[in-house]
Amino acid sequence: MPTPTICIDARYLGPRPSGIAEVVRGLIDHVPALAPDLRFLLLRHPAHPGPLSDAPNVTERVVAQAANGPATMWWLPRVVDLSRVALFHATFNIMPAGLRMPCLVTIHDIMRLTHPDWCRTGARGMVERHFYGHGLRRAIRSAAGIAAISSATAAELAAYAPAVAARTRVTLSGVADQFRVAPPDPAALAALGLHRPFVLTVGQDAPYKNHDGALRAFAAACGDDPGLDLVMVQRRGPGRTRLTALAAALGLSGRVRFLATVDGAALLTLYGAARVLLHPSLMEGFGNPVAEAMACGCPVVTSDRSSMPEVAGGAALLADPRDIAAIAAQLRVVLYAPGVAARLRAAGLARVRSLRWQDFAAANLALYRDLLAGGAG
Repeated sequence: MPTPTICIDARYLGPRPSGIAEVVRGLIDHVPALAPDLRFLLLRHPAHPGPLSDAPNVTERVVAQAANGPATMWWLPRVVDLSRVALFHATFNIMPAGLRMPCLVTIHDIMRLTHPDWCRTGARGMVERHFYGHGLRRAIRSAAGIAAISSATAAELAAYAPAVAARTRVTLSGVADQFRVAPPDPAALAALGLHRPFVLTVGQDAPYKNHDGALRAFAAACGDDPGLDLVMVQRRGPGRTRLTALAAALGLSGRVRFLATVDGAALLTLYGAARVLLHPSLMEGFGNPVAEAMACGCPVVTSDRSSMPEVAGGAALLADPRDIAAIAAQLRVVLYAPGVAARLRAAGLARVRSLRWQDFAAANLALYRDLLAGGAG
């Protein structure tokens, strides 16, 4: 009997960092070694610098079409030969059309189905809502298996489409080894234009990230502490102008620093130097910054809903993301109450020891084997 080949779409590993790319990296770094009896075909982004894996049971194929473009959604089997693939793993929410083999889809979140107003806005947001909604609905309807990256995502799926629960398994996401405790580097901070203590917020410019709430909570908690800044790592978008105006209106001019997307070394420096990560998102499939900050010994204040309590595992302070006063109160506790920051650092480091990519890969491998055997998870 020929060795089964599993195709993993790894094209999110491209020129731009993202939470989904971290998930794909964690998977392909570990699953080939866990399954030497299987073969893996990785679809690679043309901008990726070199091979994705050196495992002997891996082959790679460069696919020029965008991971989240029309060719993937409607005619992927026409642009890449999948004829010898026994199982296809779609790693980023959408299920391609025309697949003749069983498909496992990793679903990170279903915000575009349940809360489309929390995602990108404007004309582009409208296009994305219909595009990703189409791929998500196909996955929910037709995928042989669904891998949810958190119990929170699995619960959202079951509430949206109860019949999909039987095909859904949780493959809890992890945190990369690069995120670790390291002493703050003054020269690296100075290169980023940072010279004072700061609270850190990390995330893309999208309504669900609740950056307005983070800014208002910082003003409420720290407006009377001129020696403390707020640093927002945020891919540039229309929200930057609005947030700059809001900072001025709140009396924070000169105390809110915006950084565009930073590389891994700079992000490690920021987590290591921040007094606290402030992450009051309305919803997250997993919430990478929460886990990354804890791995770096950075205390965390985050939301009391969606996946964030699950990821924090009791090692962060939680607040209702719609309640500015509640967020501010928790922020003040971390910043000014004796011993709290140290306690959260220790608890966070203990928590992240259980968020291992090896475990994530093993959970996906169990799904692969079940689906290859004709099961549904």
